[in-house]
Amino acid sequence: MTFPITEHTVKTARHTTGYLACGAEAGPLLIFCHGWPELSRSWRHQLPAFAALGFRCVAPDMRGYGRSTSYTRHEDFAQEPIVQDMLELLASLGRERAVWIGHDWGSSVVWNMAAHHPEKTAGVASLCVPYLSHGNTIENRVPLVDRAIYPAELYPVGQWDYHLFYEENFDKAQAGFEADIRNVVKAMFRKGNPDAVGKPSATASVRKAGGWFGGGACPDVPRDRDVLTEQDLDAYTAALTRHGFFGPNSWYMNHRINGQYARRAKAPRLAMPVLFLHGAYDTTCETVTSRFAEPMRRDCADLTEVVVKSGHWMAQKQPIAVNAALVRWLAAKLADYWSLA
Repeated sequence: MTFPITEHTVKTARHTTGYLACGAEAGPLLIFCHGWPELSRSWRHQLPAFAALGFRCVAPDMRGYGRSTSYTRHEDFAQEPIVQDMLELLASLGRERAVWIGHDWGSSVVWNMAAHHPEKTAGVASLCVPYLSHGNTIENRVPLVDRAIYPAELYPVGQWDYHLFYEENFDKAQAGFEADIRNVVKAMFRKGNPDAVGKPSATASVRKAGGWFGGGACPDVPRDRDVLTEQDLDAYTAALTRHGFFGPNSWYMNHRINGQYARRAKAPRLAMPVLFLHGAYDTTCETVTSRFAEPMRRDCADLTEVVVKSGHWMAQKQPIAVNAALVRWLAAKLADYWSLA
């Protein structure tokens, strides 16, 4: 049976979340959380596939994106209020728990959901960004940097240099992205390059370069047809033009607050089933050869790991591989949850 993807909105006194939904309303719930600078649309290859398997699939526009509310203060994009958005979404769906699936910054959200609200979490899956129980912060990432690729004297914070560019030059970063948003979308959403593995990511030199694009507007590059259709490009461009980059970039401005929040977690060692998908060609969130994934292995009691031959945007570039890994994990680790379909 084929299910349509439909648009919905949940409004509370504190926040509005726009979301996409697909599948039978009574099916076991999967909630997909996107990252920077994406949309609910990023899960377009997952929603109908899992709806066809009996799940109710929901993908929100995260805070600051698309049809969801944006704000004017950096601290409004810290993890704690974003997790609260997701709790309100869950409640609006009339559900007690879900399987939470995240990518990029959406991974931080689903990890925090699992650690702070384990009773709301049947299982948790992450694409590209591993679990750091003490907080997904610069402070906790830098000791895990692969110094064979990023010598400390050249790259003191490794590939995470761009995080500091936001902190030190926020207005310049925002202006650089907003100078030509369509070009930014084309430049960012590209398949991974196997030849780049083992070499420094461009994100390691953003401050030295004076900005993401040398301090100016993003140059025009061809759309990567393996990742985006023209309709996808139009949708991302329109959504990012609506709110601009203040909200998306502000997610990077709360390392201290997010670290404090992580330390208050109810259950920092995760007991529920966990799936982590490594991007074989993701040179920024590199987890295959570096130590970045090591803390996750210590802090997840029931961890499944799969390597996907993809760069960072794996849900869009390699949807069959991603969907297959999720299906196998759900069948092996969450059969009772799936049986509710």
